[in-house]
Amino acid sequence: MQFPLVHVSWAIADNADRPACDVFFQDVFGAEPVYEILVTPETEKMGLDREETLMMIGDTMVIPIAPAGRGAQEGAPTGDMLRRSAAPMRWLGLALKVRDLAEADAWFAARGFKRHYDPGMEAHYFLVPRGQAMGVRLEIVKQDMPNEPRTRPDWSIARWRDSHPLGIEGLQAVGVSAPSLAEARELFGGKLEWPEIGSRDTATDGWCGATCAAFAMGDTVLEALVGNGDAGGAAMSGKCPVSAHARDVKGIYHLVFKVKDAASAVSYLRGKGLTVIGNSADRFAIHPEQAHGRLIWFTETTPEGYPEVGSKLDALAAF
Repeated sequence: MQFPLVHVSWAIADNADRPACDVFFQDVFGAEPVYEILVTPETEKMGLDREETLMMIGDTMVIPIAPAGRGAQEGAPTGDMLRRSAAPMRWLGLALKVRDLAEADAWFAARGFKRHYDPGMEAHYFLVPRGQAMGVRLEIVKQDMPNEPRTRPDWSIARWRDSHPLGIEGLQAVGVSAPSLAEARELFGGKLEWPEIGSRDTATDGWCGATCAAFAMGDTVLEALVGNGDAGGAAMSGKCPVSAHARDVKGIYHLVFKVKDAASAVSYLRGKGLTVIGNSADRFAIHPEQAHGRLIWFTETTPEGYPEVGSKLDALAAF
């Protein structure tokens, strides 16, 4: 079963840090804000407990979220969840689009997934908590996001691809650290029925390789990553970032954006004073310490079997 990607989200512990994160994506990626959710006297009375800006990077919506209003208080459920989830290299999760929420609920239930509904939002989405999906919090949504641009007839990623120096063509993959390929295949290929489209060894961390099994999630690829250890082969020594992530953090490990020209993108990033890691012939990234603690790769190449990049929010799964 394949689901189009609605958005990728992550948490920021302190709302005072959220504007700087938004500015980073607007300045470096050319991110385009399409909607902002803010705590006002009116929305606070309605119980709003967070603030967030919905931003487009090419065909991908990214949403950094921080506790605010009631959520800023210790003991507030949403605020505590966001503060727990705000560690470096930890993402909140993925939102996936479906045509019929009741059918989706029955489909997930039949596969043993527990679902959570936020009060008042039962007709709009449900959550599959991160403990059931290898650390990835899945939000299964029926409704469009506010001011959703990708369903408009005139929507185009041309300005990111052709006019912005990064030359982003689209989101190629979401990487998830996994304890083993067998467990990843059981979850992503088995329970979620995402077709496996290939496997390969990668060395994009520079000092630590990983074995990757790729699954067609919908309009992007999920890469399940198992660390191969450091140069000495000590996979469980804690020196391998992928292995350590699977053990200590869990969930989304990276994003990968396809770019038109790797050399131009590298030159642009370095011109911004950013440290570039990896290899432009394969994958390269902004060092996570300069990317608000998240690992975001870029690549000019398309691995064998991977689909062409591009959002397909109108191609919804039929259960």
